[in-house]
Amino acid sequence: MEHKAEPSSIRLVAVLEIGSTGIRLLVAEITGWGTWRVVDRAVKPVVLGRDVFTSGQVSHSSLLECLAVLRNFQELLASWGIAAGDVHLIATSALRAARNREMFADRVYQETGYRLTIVEGIEENRLMYLAVRFALKEIKGSPITPGILLGSDKNEKNNLFWRGNSIIIDIGGGSTEIMLLRQGKMVAAHSVRLGSILMDQKARFAHGTERSRERYLNEQIKNTLTVLKADMDISHIKTFVVTGSDTRIAASLIGSEYNENSNVIERENFLSFVKKVQYYTVEECVQKLHITYGDAEGFVPGLLIYKGFLEQTQAAQVVVPVVSLREGLLIHLAMGFDPELQEEFFIQIIASAVNLGRKYHFDEAHGRHVADLSVVLFDALVHEHGLNRRDRLLLETAALLHDIGMFIRGSSHQKHSQYIVANSEIFGLHHEELEIIANVVRYHRGEQPSPEDIFFIALQREDRILVLKLVSILRVADALDRGHSQRIQNIAVEHKSESIIIHPHVSIDITLERVSLEEKANMFQDVFGYKVVLA
Repeated sequence: MEHKAEPSSIRLVAVLEIGSTGIRLLVAEITGWGTWRVVDRAVKPVVLGRDVFTSGQVSHSSLLECLAVLRNFQELLASWGIAAGDVHLIATSALRAARNREMFADRVYQETGYRLTIVEGIEENRLMYLAVRFALKEIKGSPITPGILLGSDKNEKNNLFWRGNSIIIDIGGGSTEIMLLRQGKMVAAHSVRLGSILMDQKARFAHGTERSRERYLNEQIKNTLTVLKADMDISHIKTFVVTGSDTRIAASLIGSEYNENSNVIERENFLSFVKKVQYYTVEECVQKLHITYGDAEGFVPGLLIYKGFLEQTQAAQVVVPVVSLREGLLIHLAMGFDPELQEEFFIQIIASAVNLGRKYHFDEAHGRHVADLSVVLFDALVHEHGLNRRDRLLLETAALLHDIGMFIRGSSHQKHSQYIVANSEIFGLHHEELEIIANVVRYHRGEQPSPEDIFFIALQREDRILVLKLVSILRVADALDRGHSQRIQNIAVEHKSESIIIHPHVSIDITLERVSLEEKANMFQDVFGYKVVLA
């Protein structure tokens, strides 16, 4: 694979992924902004997934096996002249589930000098989104032109990603990452405990037969679909994009090429193929399909999971990008900071947050209006708060969702808002960022953050300061829409020596908003030292 931009100096990097069934290596040249080319690949099987999903931790023998493989790869990377600092070692669902993952990571570092990053589900979604974006954007003249999926070419709105709904699914050994999109906008992202190795193991333990395994998997898929249908009616999905080694193998056997980085399988061909192989043993998969034992181990369960989702949709094809989490990380490394790509992600994050609000029937007009006012204030007060673009996104998200707790109860709804946000998933946001947003919505009204609040004190010191700044701005913005009627549409912000003057572009009575501001702006004065005045 190659992604071209302006030529520059070349550096070699390596991405190592510790998965449920193997350790996989990708070596690439990065040349200038956004330019990269894969120059080597390798894979070595390990039994980590079955080990962890059986006992809950990495056994001594599996640890030694992983270390041996990593040392072998270390010798290979040394021949390429790649320093330890340019080796990016990641792990996914198997190690996420291991009780002794910290000790495993420490032992790896002591033996190899590689620092292990265990990728959380939401980050795995983001990296897969990057990989899928790259793989599908080159498709021309087909009903699937996934540049449109990301909003990068708005002249082709006949594309299915604009007209209909789409789903991106990546099934690993221990988890499944799912992204739902409506007309190219992110609806929701979920990481569910539904992996090929994990489900196969549980099904065999519970029932023992191949046919009962299928019934067990279908039950788990049905439970997952119940969760997904709260975000989107799965039956309306037209575009079905799947990643993972299982479908890449299937595409190589029964699919056709769409471009150099993606294949497609017709729906009926896929379903027929799954019906043909669903009772194959691991040994039969190896013998009849000519695949490795490591790939064969979760092959049939993985296909059965994909089949279960596909049958719930209207998709006529299965689109298979020939990419993985490793390519997603490589793209991230190659592109560095790309303002255009960053804004694209932020748009998807906000779309996901809006859908979460709709799920709880929030006052969308009020939430969007307070969010708009919040970012105007944020932009006008850069000198005072000293925060960055990512912090602005957290404020906008918190402003959208600050009243989401009204779904539970109006009284003390800020506490209910905190609970909903802290226990939800928003595409592109890590758990730590959701905790920050949860604290911001918690204090958009009522008392100020207190040392007695264990959720606030649990934050890092820098994050507590960030919460105070964002809450101060959100309270002012919320006060300007006290009646939820969006009477103050536009504002200008003027700086005085001791005051911040807000000039609303309206000629109506704003007594209610002025009273509300006097009640809620005291925290802003405590944090920033300025009195806020509504002119």
